[in-house]
Formats: sequence, C-alpha cells, structure tokens
Amino acid sequence: MKGTGKIIEHIRADAKSQADAILAKAGEEAAQIRAEYDKQAAEVYADKVRAGTRACQDQLDSVQRIARMEAKKSVLAVKQEMVEKSFEKACQLLSNLPRDRYVAFLAPLAAKASATGDEEIVLNARDRAAVGEAVVKAANEKLGGGKLRLSERTGSFAGGLILSRGSIEANCTAELLVELCRGEMSAEIADKLFA
Repeated sequence: MKGTGKIIEHIRADAKSQADAILAKAGEEAAQIRAEYDKQAAEVYADKVRAGTRACQDQLDSVQRIARMEAKKSVLAVKQEMVEKSFEKACQLLSNLPRDRYVAFLAPLAAKASATGDEEIVLNARDRAAVGEAVVKAANEKLGGGKLRLSERTGSFAGGLILSRGSIEANCTAELLVELCRGEMSAEIADKLFA
C-alpha cells in the first residue's frame, strides 16, 4: 500500500497543482475583468460628471438669462410707470393752470370744437364755478358772435371741457387731450426721462 499511498499522494499533489493553476488563472482573469469594469465604470462616471456639469451649466445659463430678462422687464415696467405718471402729471398741470391761462386754453378749444356755435359747454364742478362764464364769453368772442352757453350739468373729468348739443358731444377733456398725445410723445418722454 505504500505504493498506492504514493500514487494517491502524487495524484493529490497534481490535482492541487492543477487546482492552484486554475485558481491562479481564474484570479488573473477576475482581476482583468475587474480592471476592465473599473475602467468602464470610471469612463461612465466621468461621462456622468461631464453631463451633470453641462446640465448644471445649462441650467445656470438658463436661470441667468431668465434673471436678465426679468430684470429688463422690471426696468421696463418702472419706465412705463414713470411715463404713465408723466402723463398723469401733465393732465394735472393742464387742469390746474392759473385762471387766465386756463381760460386762454379752454376758450379756443371750445371755439375750435364747436360745429354750430350753439352748443353747451360742460365743465367739471370746480371749473364751472371758477372759470365757466369767462370761458363761455371768450369762446363766443373767438367765434365772432357765437351762442355757446354754460351747461347746468357738470362732468366728472379732471379738466378741459365737453361741447354738447343734444346727443352729440365733442370730448375736449384734459384726459383725452393728454391721451391723444401719448402715442407720439411716449418715446420722447422716455428719452428725456432715461437719457
């Protein structure tokens, strides 16, 4: 049995040597596979980082564009508000001219707007009491014997007048006069305000 034991021992040594060789080869292959997958994982990771960086930069650029656009919109809104306030101020100034200048403004306006020379001049309550008769007199003089008269009714407008004959009215209110100037003067006012 000594011979059989040696043979078995030899077979075991060969089997162990082969198993060790197979394990070593498998270990090398596993290391190569692991290295290859580590390399692929690093590439995928780098791609993801680059894509994430690009996405973040794109989002940042988008947010910055939107912020610039919103800032421009805010500035434009403030400018528009200031232009609007300029027109409101013009209406106030027009409506609050000194008495003689206000009459000198309203009388030619009434005379020019008159179609028949026989209309009623409608003023707001304040103007009716303060300058009503003077406006009628001056407008009739401008018409050369006009028959304009002061209306008993008053309007709810800031200044100016309405010429009325029956159901026909000519609106010469300060609000409308200023509004009519808005289209052509808005750009000019903006240039003066923001130059």
